[in-house]
Amino acid sequence: LDVPSTDIIAKGMGLGLMLTINQRLDWDTIELLCAEYDMEVKKLEEYTEEILNETEEEIDEKDLTERAPVVTVMGHVDHGKTSILDTIRNSRVVDGESGGITQHIGAYSVDVSNGKRITFLDTPGHEAFTAMRARGAQVTDIVVIVVAADDGVMPQTKEAISHAHAAGVPIIVAINKIDKPESDPERVIRELSENNVLVEDWGGKVQCVKVSAKQNINIDKLLESILLEAEVLELKSTKKGLARGVVIESRLDKGLGPIATVLIQRGTLKIGDPFICGRFAGRVRAMINDQGERIKEAYPADPVQIQGFDDVPQAGDHFICMDDEREVKRIATERQRIHREQEFRSYSLQTLDEIGRQIKDGRTKELALIIKGDVDGSIEALADAFMKLSTKEVAVKVIHKGIGMINETDINLASASRAVIIGFHVNATAKALEAAKELKVEIRNYTIIYDAVDDVKAALEGLLEPEKIREVMGEAEVRQIIKISRIGTVAGSFVTSGKMIRNAQIRILRNKEEIYQGYLSSLKRFKDDVKEVQEGYECGITIDGFDAFHEGDIIECYKEKSVRRTLEDATK
Repeated sequence: LDVPSTDIIAKGMGLGLMLTINQRLDWDTIELLCAEYDMEVKKLEEYTEEILNETEEEIDEKDLTERAPVVTVMGHVDHGKTSILDTIRNSRVVDGESGGITQHIGAYSVDVSNGKRITFLDTPGHEAFTAMRARGAQVTDIVVIVVAADDGVMPQTKEAISHAHAAGVPIIVAINKIDKPESDPERVIRELSENNVLVEDWGGKVQCVKVSAKQNINIDKLLESILLEAEVLELKSTKKGLARGVVIESRLDKGLGPIATVLIQRGTLKIGDPFICGRFAGRVRAMINDQGERIKEAYPADPVQIQGFDDVPQAGDHFICMDDEREVKRIATERQRIHREQEFRSYSLQTLDEIGRQIKDGRTKELALIIKGDVDGSIEALADAFMKLSTKEVAVKVIHKGIGMINETDINLASASRAVIIGFHVNATAKALEAAKELKVEIRNYTIIYDAVDDVKAALEGLLEPEKIREVMGEAEVRQIIKISRIGTVAGSFVTSGKMIRNAQIRILRNKEEIYQGYLSSLKRFKDDVKEVQEGYECGITIDGFDAFHEGDIIECYKEKSVRRTLEDATK
């Protein structure tokens, strides 16, 4: 602009903007200020995935060859997804997994007949892992939805169908557990049809295979169905050029540092290749395939674990190799700067604008959380699950999330923010435990997502204001109005139900409408003061602050009870 910064700050004040000399301005503010100086401004987008995609090499049709299909297995928990994959790979991977749930996304390549190969992605089946399943649907060619023959279509089954349809990915249904006496495949097929999945036997286009992972029945037919679907899709890619792919899972390894499982989508990945992945740069130092073998090259549809990241990428990040390592680092540096600014703006808006206003108004109470985990996918899924628990009255606020052990920095942040620390498959360091004890910071460790969600839900319910419930103890009908000079107006009444109690809360009803609330100040039987009068007896009643009784009024005696509310109550 060639304008002194003081002039820009003054111009900003005139527009109602409080600017500082070192402040980075967002795009809207830049446009507004430039308009004040009658200048046009053009935005250069050089760091997005779209711009990088525009610079990729053109693919020559003759270089395209058939590639292995990438298959995502989805379904309800305990319907047998992992067991089917286990049977296909002929190795036990289900043993020792908490609650029988596959906690982290895995990718496996399987050699099938005639030199054909299939790559499987395994995504957890619990509905809290929606984000991970959605990422799986974005990189997959075919979705296999597993439904137990003895259980039918369940909520996670419906969710899996929705993800597949939204991504435009073809579905193959595997009806599992057909060896069980109570299995009913026809019921499953009927329920699927009610959820927009019509199998071939019912005139639809969806292949359906009835299998038993436990007895290894028809697993080969399931593989044949996958290969048949892949033929129809005509899946092709090229091994030529620099590699591109997608991060399936990532974690921080104690010995190896940041590592990620990447599904290669095109090109050939080699040791030493510089790459950009999300907002981090890197150079491929080592590659390990799904068999645990070190390899030097990886090709389309290969899942490989890569070492050489500057930091831990996120599941779903695009992995793009480039020739120029300096350009890679420049892009990474700029992306990190943009990310920091976006994170700051997002935090400021949420804290100062929305949450701050709601807490000030007494409308929202919040539960601050810090989430630490062993892999990015689980952390994101936990954060999503916790945020879904928020209501208008109570809210979850995730103030920090990261990969690795719980450390002293986490404890200090939790202490300053009055936050609870959630550890998923990670422990705290010895120093962190000491600091937590000293600063009275609560650390909760989990290996099963159900437990974490249930505990956070219970904590949120503890923040809800209890519901006040009126418990009626008795009713009396006013039958005579007696005025006594030294006492005032006495309601000669007959107890029609329950009992009337002195000093209890009361309300007076006239023609079924409440006209007064107060306390029963005096209760008499004849001339005697009494504490209570039972049903079927007459009594004299005086009420603090009220003497305009009419014959026929109903005096209701009650007590209020506080009842703990649930999150379901808070959303009604």
